[in-house]
Amino acid sequence: MVKQVIVGAHYGLRGFLTQRVSAVVMALYTLLFLVLLACARPVSYFDWKAMFAPQAMKLATFLFFVSLFMHTWVGMRDILMDYARPMIVRLGLEVLVLVLLIAYAGWAIQILWSA
Repeated sequence: MVKQVIVGAHYGLRGFLTQRVSAVVMALYTLLFLVLLACARPVSYFDWKAMFAPQAMKLATFLFFVSLFMHTWVGMRDILMDYARPMIVRLGLEVLVLVLLIAYAGWAIQILWSA
């Protein structure tokens, strides 16, 4: 008789769902952006600024960036778990990636709401 030992059930489900949901959000935003680009046809800085002026567009763009950063985090975490062998190196790289992604999110906020 074989005794099955379950040690980590469903740990990968959160990462799997994060990747899929964030990919769908990014795809929907890309379609929205392409439609807006085709309709507005911005050619100058002021046209681009006007396109991103509505609060809904800023929020949609920020949601896109949050989805991108979450997607990136799961992918980089999985790569580091597979290939960064000494645990201290892996931890250091994971902290570096996380700090950079948080900084990029702050930068996205600054760019979107300063215009």
